[in-house]
Amino acid sequence: MNIGKIISVNYNQFKVKVSSEIRGNSINLNGDIYYFGNIGSYLKSTNAVGETIVSEVMSIFDNDLQYNEKAFDLEGNRELLLKPIGTISRDHRFSLGVGVFPSLYSNVGIITFKDMEVILGITANDKENRIHQSFSLGKSKSLINYPIDINIDKFFNIHSAVLGNSGSGKSNTIAHIIQEIHKKQNNTALGSRILVFDVNGEYQNAFKYSSDNSIKVKLYKPNLSNFNSDFKPFCLPHFLMSIDEWSAFLLATEATQRPFWDKVLQEAFIFYKLLSNDGNEVAKTVDYLRYKICSIILNIINQGDSDTTNITTASSIIASLQLIINSNTSLKLVANQSELSSDLETLKNACRLSYGSNNDELLNKTKVVIQKINSENVDSVVCEKLPHGEYFDYKFLKIASNLALLEEDSRGNKRMREYTSTMLTRLDYFLENTNCEFMRARANASITDAKSFLDDFWDFDENNAHQTQMVIIDTSELSPDSLETLTSVTSRLIFEERKQYLNKERREKPIHLILDEAHRYIKKDYQYVFKENIFEKIAREGRKYSLYLLVSSQRPSELSETVLSQCANFIIHRIQNEVDMRYVYAILPFFSDDFVNKIKQSVPGEALVFGNCVSMPLHLKVHEAKPAPDSENCKISEEWFKAPLSHPSNKQTPN
Repeated sequence: MNIGKIISVNYNQFKVKVSSEIRGNSINLNGDIYYFGNIGSYLKSTNAVGETIVSEVMSIFDNDLQYNEKAFDLEGNRELLLKPIGTISRDHRFSLGVGVFPSLYSNVGIITFKDMEVILGITANDKENRIHQSFSLGKSKSLINYPIDINIDKFFNIHSAVLGNSGSGKSNTIAHIIQEIHKKQNNTALGSRILVFDVNGEYQNAFKYSSDNSIKVKLYKPNLSNFNSDFKPFCLPHFLMSIDEWSAFLLATEATQRPFWDKVLQEAFIFYKLLSNDGNEVAKTVDYLRYKICSIILNIINQGDSDTTNITTASSIIASLQLIINSNTSLKLVANQSELSSDLETLKNACRLSYGSNNDELLNKTKVVIQKINSENVDSVVCEKLPHGEYFDYKFLKIASNLALLEEDSRGNKRMREYTSTMLTRLDYFLENTNCEFMRARANASITDAKSFLDDFWDFDENNAHQTQMVIIDTSELSPDSLETLTSVTSRLIFEERKQYLNKERREKPIHLILDEAHRYIKKDYQYVFKENIFEKIAREGRKYSLYLLVSSQRPSELSETVLSQCANFIIHRIQNEVDMRYVYAILPFFSDDFVNKIKQSVPGEALVFGNCVSMPLHLKVHEAKPAPDSENCKISEEWFKAPLSHPSNKQTPN
C-alpha cells in the first residue's frame, strides 16, 4: 500500500509527501499493523529498472506548520525525510547501497513482513529448518514487533563483539544467545563448546540448568577457599606456562631477566628429575650437579684473586649449596644416597687457610670430585632442554634461582642479584600469595601435559567425545596480573590444540571463547604485559581452526585494535562516552552519524546489530535471558528505607 510520493531526491536522502488520505501513523494490511510514522521505520519505492529501494525514516514534519489551529489540521502537508539503505533486485536479493535512484513522484509504500524476509535473506528452506539454522535475538524497533532471527552460521563462524556501557544489557544479550542455542541442542547433537571468562561472576545464575537437561555446564573458580557445591576449583598448572607467559607474570625484562629465568626453569626441571624413580635419570642428574658445583669452584679459583678472597667466597657458596640441598627433604635424601652431600662436605673442609694460603687444597679436592663425574651423563643433561608443557614441581623454582645466582656470583657477575631482584620478588609472590594458588595447585595427578589438561577440562571420554558443552570460569576475585595470566594461558593451550588438527578435523568440534569485560585483559599493545597477545593471534588465525571469539566490553577504546577489527558481527548497546564512541566510529565499517545517535539514545536492552549476520543494520530490543545473569542493579531506595531489623542491642532494658 502506498502512503505518499517522493518530492525531492538527493544522494543521501529523499523527501516524501504523505498522502492526505493517510490518517495517523499506522496501517492495517491483511490483519498486520505496520507503523510508518515513527523514526527508524522502513519504507520502499521503485526505481526506473524495477528495483525496490529500501529507506529509513529519519525525520517527520509538516511543511505548512504554523503556531495556530492549522498546525493540528489532519489535512496538513505531512512530509518524511528518508535515508536510502539498500536495494532489492528484481530476483529478490537484497544488497546495501543504491545504484539507480527513484525518480520524482515515485510512489512510496510500506515495507511488509514479506519484504523483511527478503531483506534478511530468509528462504523457504530456512523456514523449514529454522530451529537448527537460526536463533531469535529480539524484536525490531524499526518495524515494530517484527521478530529478528539471526543465522547461526553467519553469527558463530566469525568473531563477534558485544559493546556497551555498564548496565546497557551486554550480559543479558550474551546469556540469551547461548540459552537459545542450548534449547535447540536438546533436539539435536550436543556439539557446541563454549568457554566463558566470567570477570564479574554473573553468568552462573543464567545457566543453572536442571539435572535432567542434556546440556552439561561446568563452573570453575580459581582459589576457591570456601566450600561451594556449584563450583569446582580451577587449576592452571604452572608447568604449562611458556617462557613468554612466565616472563610476563614475573615482569621480567627482555635483556637480562628473561634469559636468567629461562635458565632457572631448566635448572628447576633438573632438580625435579632428581626425585625420579628412574635410577639412570637420577644418576645423570647427580653427575650434572657435581659438574655444576665443581664449575662454580673452578670459576672462583680462576678469577686470580688472593687465596683469602677465593677461599672465603668458595666457602660461602658451598655453604649456600648445602642449604639449597637441605631445604628439600626429598632432595637431601637423594644427595645423601648418591654421596653428593659428602662431596660438598669434603669441599667445604678443604676451604682452609694457613698463613693466608690454601696450598691448592681446594683445587685438588675439586679434581677428586671431578673424577667421579661421568661426562656422557653431563652432556646428556646439558643438551636436554625442559620439554614445553611437561610437569615439574614449582617448589624447585626457588632452589633453581638460588643456584643460578651462585653460578653468576662465581663468574664475578656481582650485579646479577640487583638486576633480578624485582623478578625474584615476583617469584616470592607466586610461591607464597594465595592469589596464585590456582597456578601452584594440581587438579589431579593424571594431568601431566596440555592434552590431559584439556581432556579433563572438556570431559573427553574414551571415544574422544566431549561431555561438557559449556565451561564458566569465575575470575571475579583475581588480581589483574593473575587474570591476564589465566585467560592468556588457557586460550593459548586451546589454540595450540586446535592448530594440530588438519583438513576436515579443523572444522569439527568448534570452540567459542566468550571474553567478558575483555578490555581488562585484551589491552592495546603498549599496555599489554605479554610479549605476544594470544587473543590477537586467535583473532587473526582462529577462524581457520574453528576457534572463535565473542568479545564483550564496556570500554572499546581500551581494547586491542587488532582484535576488534577482526570482528565481523557487532551488537552495540548504549555507549555515551565520547572517547569510546569515536573509537567505535573509526574502527567499524559502514558506521555513520545516524548510528551514533541511535546508540546514544538506546535504553537498556536495545542494541544496534550489524555485520555478516544481518543484511543491513538493525535496531532491536533484545529478548530477556531466562534465567537472567546476576547483573541486576541495586535498588537503592529499597535498601535505604528498609524497616529496621530487630536486634538484641536495640531492646530497651527497664530501669
